[in-house]
Amino acid sequence: MKLIRNTPTPDPGSTSREVPARHSWKILVVDDEADIRALTRLNLKGFTFDGRELEFIEAASAEEARQRLNEHRDIAVALIDVVMETDDAGLRLVEYIRQTLGNKMIRLVIRTGQPGVAPERFVIDNFDIDDYKDKTELTATRLYTTVRSAIKGYRDLKTIDLNRIGLSRVLHAAPDLYKISNASLNAFFEGVLTQIIGLCNLADVGFISTVDGMLATVDGRDITVHATTGHVTDQQRLAEIRQSCIQALDSGVLPALVRQNGLVVPLQIKGDRVGFVYVEPTRHLTEDDIHLLMIMAQQCSSALENLRLHLDLQSAYDDAIDMLAEIAEFKDKTTGGHVKRIDAYTCLVAQEMGIPADQAVAYGKASRLHDVGKIGIPDDILRKPGKLTPEEFEVMKTHVNIGASILSHNPALAMAREVAQSHHERWDGTGYPSGRPASEVSLLTRIVSVVDVFDALLSRRPYKDPWSIREAAAAIEAGAGTQFDPAVVDAFLKLLRRGDLQTLIESAQRNNERPIH
Repeated sequence: MKLIRNTPTPDPGSTSREVPARHSWKILVVDDEADIRALTRLNLKGFTFDGRELEFIEAASAEEARQRLNEHRDIAVALIDVVMETDDAGLRLVEYIRQTLGNKMIRLVIRTGQPGVAPERFVIDNFDIDDYKDKTELTATRLYTTVRSAIKGYRDLKTIDLNRIGLSRVLHAAPDLYKISNASLNAFFEGVLTQIIGLCNLADVGFISTVDGMLATVDGRDITVHATTGHVTDQQRLAEIRQSCIQALDSGVLPALVRQNGLVVPLQIKGDRVGFVYVEPTRHLTEDDIHLLMIMAQQCSSALENLRLHLDLQSAYDDAIDMLAEIAEFKDKTTGGHVKRIDAYTCLVAQEMGIPADQAVAYGKASRLHDVGKIGIPDDILRKPGKLTPEEFEVMKTHVNIGASILSHNPALAMAREVAQSHHERWDGTGYPSGRPASEVSLLTRIVSVVDVFDALLSRRPYKDPWSIREAAAAIEAGAGTQFDPAVVDAFLKLLRRGDLQTLIESAQRNNERPIH
């Protein structure tokens, strides 16, 4: 895995254009004397630390400082006068920062021209500050030293905090990676990317017209961004960086339109480049930094490979369900479209009952195989244009065990197997094949029991005409507490009365207009 860097060589014949500093240390100067604020700027002119300059933010009072703090959440250091609109305005501002804002990162330096008003030991003991200076002793050199130490402390604390947050996200997402989904993978990526940002000493908030960091996977020529840091406000700039990173994967050279020191780490699966991590370091990365960055990228590659394998298995599972459902429907042409509607009904009722959307979709897929066992029922019984005899009905009832047997060979079909075997069990325990109360079967199976009967009542069969919506709904409502789970019936009827099932009902009604062969 080879890093792709942007270290352009200036063209002697071209006119270089100075690019504004992308990163800076924000310093808040709070003092009611304009001369003190101006002198602070003058004494710190040309100050740089870790390759970043200072950005001055000024306030003439504690109240104005509160406004600036709310506007700038990433201030590194605040130089605060004590006596301003009141004798303790600066100390109350410290309390506001630490307690009200909950900002523990910003380094606070108290400066006072009246040390008797706020004695040094009292202030240090009673307020969460990082330094205390008498203005008379704060020469240009000492101010430089004080600010440098404060910024270094802020940088180190932010790096530790970003890595803590990143590690927390990784650890939180890791267990869900065994149940791989896009959501868990994105959370994992965000954690890894947050750690990378901390490693590279990038700011943890976005900057206008730029991107702090981006992790994406590449499928053909499409890019899906899985994680970004900060707030991206310039979509055109984001699109430019995306395209540049794709070009870099192809050519091994990062185009010049990406900022100097831009870095692309390819994500590879079996030698194929399937994605990238893009960052813009604000300092030189050591060999140890690069090594750790590569390890993190490799973890992302492994997670992507696991997701790809999972999706392949999921696709095979979906194909198997669709194939078996089609076989069952082909065997019994009179049920045209029934299994697809049961899928949709089941998904809607499940979500109405509070089941998460992705799980409700899985419920719907499993429901499609509820009658797969009918492929083992003789045609003369399955398609009989009249009421079945008791002997024939006993044969028909075996479809539940046949279906369960068919689906028993693959653990991935466990949900579908239970639905196939138990969707004719009743709430009062008088159903088949086991005659056990339906409260003992899964919610999925209880949902299928309701929607299967409703759709069958609405549909034309060789042995009956379709019922009206009102008649079918009344039958479902009457069966609550005897045939059906009352909670499922309640959820189903709410959907029906809201009109959420109308499209499915109309599908069944259109199917009734077709001749039965």
